[in-house]
Amino acid sequence: MLGEAFAAAVDVIPRPSLCELRDGRLSVAGGMAIRAEASLRETGRLLADALEKVTQRPWSVATLSDETRPNGDIVLRKTAASAELGDEGYRLDVTADGVTIEASTPAGAFYGCQTLRQLFAPVADPPKAHSKTAWTIPCIHIVDRPRFAWRGMMLDSARHFQDKATVERYIDLLACYKMNRLHWHLTDDQGWRVEIKKYPRLTEVGAWRPNRNAELNRLPGGADERYGGFYTQDDLREIVAYAAARNVTIVPEIEMPGHCLAMLAAYPELSCTGGSFTLGKTWIYQDVCCAGNDRVFEFLDDVLTEVAGLFPSPWIHVGGDECPKNRWRQCPKCHARIQREGLRDESELQSYFIRRMAKIVEAKGRRLIGWDEILEGGLAPSATVQSWRGTSGGLAAARAGHDVIMSPGSHCYLDHSYQALTTKKSYSYEPIPPQLEPDRASHVLGIEGCMWLGNVSKRYLLRTGQVLPTAGIDVQVFPRLLALAEVGWSPKDNRDWADFKGRVREQARQLELRGVSVARDVTVWDDPTEPK
Repeated sequence: MLGEAFAAAVDVIPRPSLCELRDGRLSVAGGMAIRAEASLRETGRLLADALEKVTQRPWSVATLSDETRPNGDIVLRKTAASAELGDEGYRLDVTADGVTIEASTPAGAFYGCQTLRQLFAPVADPPKAHSKTAWTIPCIHIVDRPRFAWRGMMLDSARHFQDKATVERYIDLLACYKMNRLHWHLTDDQGWRVEIKKYPRLTEVGAWRPNRNAELNRLPGGADERYGGFYTQDDLREIVAYAAARNVTIVPEIEMPGHCLAMLAAYPELSCTGGSFTLGKTWIYQDVCCAGNDRVFEFLDDVLTEVAGLFPSPWIHVGGDECPKNRWRQCPKCHARIQREGLRDESELQSYFIRRMAKIVEAKGRRLIGWDEILEGGLAPSATVQSWRGTSGGLAAARAGHDVIMSPGSHCYLDHSYQALTTKKSYSYEPIPPQLEPDRASHVLGIEGCMWLGNVSKRYLLRTGQVLPTAGIDVQVFPRLLALAEVGWSPKDNRDWADFKGRVREQARQLELRGVSVARDVTVWDDPTEPK
């Protein structure tokens, strides 16, 4: 049962594949417990933690065995693999006697738990104590699985450093809405955020920029203070483990051959000119990695060895976008490389660079991802393309047999203003281009919203005179990320803007109860001043 009855009773995002609303409601009694099969015990513990925050009472987690006869409890159970559920699907049944979640994998069970969490929406107003709320759940039958395997968000920590707690908070928010990829932008012209043991100057020098009154940074205390930070390798291992427990794969991005001024400031010999360099405070810079210098590839090989040891993701993102060619045109080493390799020009030199990096990445058992500029001059055979300059790059890559992540700025760039990109427009996006041949559609892995912090921080600085806080990131992300979550998960035919608009209002209330700032987008709230 879908449509108005669904929206009125079940404010779940993303919308399930199949949902049958039934008569009655389950009363959540004080003694209600979670019982999970042994392989789902950790999933049960995460559900207990989440429900404790909502209901303000403890939840016990017990192991479910063949002898257990649960009654009135939440049961997490493994089931046989099936095409109906796939790798991430689940069945959820709520009756007057209790709750059962079945899945063939821990990921599926986890997503069933996220749906259940949303069914626990509090009926009390925010100022009231949740402990006094009479909790009930609608009786319902849900069979659900995602449309796309890749449902992600990119977080830019290179332009503005976020502490470990903030990153983990966003992992929680992604997981709540069944998103399973955190594409982590960790290096750029404005900062290097990954501790690399072999090259300590990357963080000693590259993680900090002067605290100037500029577009990208300003802090109280004077121009001599440094601004920045980095993640130690212990920090990164903890964040990766935190994400894995919530079925979020962190895909690290180490930018190259452009957007690398932070690296060149630490090791200027890797440039075409030899430096010296200061970290960026605006945007694209002419100085890039010297493509004619073999030492550059040895250095990046060393860096990616440590990166691969920290991130078990099957993919490593190498950027590859917005690389100016002026330094290469003037560099004898780059000219010698072009001649030696039989390349036509600097565009093919960039292709050479990316193909060589793809071999390095593959030697570590990983696959390379790059922005759609990596198509220029010829593409590495195993590369995955992230299409951001519209959809043409993704279309061309899929037709050539390459996997594609769709992130067109027109619909997926969360740094854009709400005047340029409304929640309604994000919701309208269809990741598979209509002109793509059906036998190539499987190459579209899914969708990703991109949260760049450069333009956002500039607008916030001009408006407030302060550095960008977490709340300033929140309002760019929400509610638009909820729209992209539904685009990535729900069947195309199940998506309906009017229905989503009703559900997103309740989810916005839930987010605000959790301390998340939500933008009052006029396409969701007819009156942006409407009380929360």
